[in-house]
Amino acid sequence: MTIRTRFAPSPTGYLHIGGARTALFSWLYARRHGGQFILRIEDTDRERSTDASVQAILQGMAWLGLDADEGPYYQTQRFDRYREVIQQLLEAGQAYYCYCSKERLENLRAEQMAAKQKPRYDGHCRNLTSPPADVAPVIRFRNPEVGQVLIDDLIKGQVAVDNKELDDLIIARSDGTPTYNLTVVVDDLDMRITHVIRGDDHLNNTPRQINILNALGADLPQYAHVPMILGADGKRLSKRHGAVSVMQYEAEGYLPEALLNYLVRLGWSHGDQEVFSRPDMIELFDLADVNKAASTFNQEKLIWLNQHYIKTLPAKSTASRLGSYLSRAGIITKNGPALEQLVEVQKERVKTLEEMAQSSGYFYQDFASYDEKAAKKNLKTPALEPLAKMREKLAGLTDWQASPIHGLIEETAGELELKMGKVAQPLRVAVVGGAVSPPIDITVELIGRERVLHRIDRALDYIKAQGEPAAP
Repeated sequence: MTIRTRFAPSPTGYLHIGGARTALFSWLYARRHGGQFILRIEDTDRERSTDASVQAILQGMAWLGLDADEGPYYQTQRFDRYREVIQQLLEAGQAYYCYCSKERLENLRAEQMAAKQKPRYDGHCRNLTSPPADVAPVIRFRNPEVGQVLIDDLIKGQVAVDNKELDDLIIARSDGTPTYNLTVVVDDLDMRITHVIRGDDHLNNTPRQINILNALGADLPQYAHVPMILGADGKRLSKRHGAVSVMQYEAEGYLPEALLNYLVRLGWSHGDQEVFSRPDMIELFDLADVNKAASTFNQEKLIWLNQHYIKTLPAKSTASRLGSYLSRAGIITKNGPALEQLVEVQKERVKTLEEMAQSSGYFYQDFASYDEKAAKKNLKTPALEPLAKMREKLAGLTDWQASPIHGLIEETAGELELKMGKVAQPLRVAVVGGAVSPPIDITVELIGRERVLHRIDRALDYIKAQGEPAAP
């Protein structure tokens, strides 16, 4: 048997963290077993489904690298097939027309709740022989009234549901459009899905879907219901907990490798291992190791993983992504160090690519002003002489490399009998505009001779303009 899994999002919003984890688990299970992963867009909710959401989902899947072997399939393109199955159920006596008004159903629900009963359809039209005229009916599935549905869940274990707890659900609305529980069954059947891996918020739908599959004489897929993700406050993860859109994390400078690694550990583990490459995940992932309890989202752990991947991924790979963040920050990289060089000098200092871009502008273009605190401390009259000497020595340097630049800083400090910091830090503020940068010798090398000399001149003028006389 070929393993076939699917990810079937509704395009009513972006690809969120919970959906991305479900997609990842489904993708990994198929990849580990040499199977196939199918992408299906469940867009029958015409009022809420949007093309923008479809594109957001596809974009998120592509960024994460969760490639589908088939699809995307769209449910709105399969209505003829759903009508065919609904007609088949009607002819077999497995479905029937229901003419109950909205008012009757609301009154029934109110009465049941007042009696502290579970709200459910009472089967009023189940055996109706004289349908009313001029009423557009819905179509309901004739659910078995006795027995149990047994779900051998690959995560939760065996779950039993009495059929008497299930009512006759609507499978087609009065306008003829099919409903979720019907379309998902037909799709899973037609697409030969062997394993349905989805969030446990769908668990209450599963016995209903199994009964429809049984009515169609179909083989049942195996089900695995993944526990939900909670925020730090113990409540279900939502917008109030921060950025939960996959592409929001991309915008904030997270690497897909870091997000995938984080998501796979949300509810799954392999010993004490924390860092997993994509091949590691494919080799090791097993539904039997998925926790039955909910997971808690931890932003700090995601940040830690992102830092890890920025530090350890090849600079060429990171550089290929960094360019877009620099562009978004308005930084033109035409004149300046190669992006691979920039990654090498910045990777130990930042948490995200967005932060790397924001803190790298001075390598490519002049800054508008100095950091006030850094300038107040370092661009003072005592800094005039060491900066002037450094400018003179740098102007005559023939080998513009970090090592000889470092030698000039040491030489200047020795000549003036100053600590290295009294030369290096004013130089840093002069050339980068603030008190923080990679090692100053490497920074000076990458900024380049012309820019460095220009910025030292600017700093000297700035110090003189403060109105303090130079030391005699």
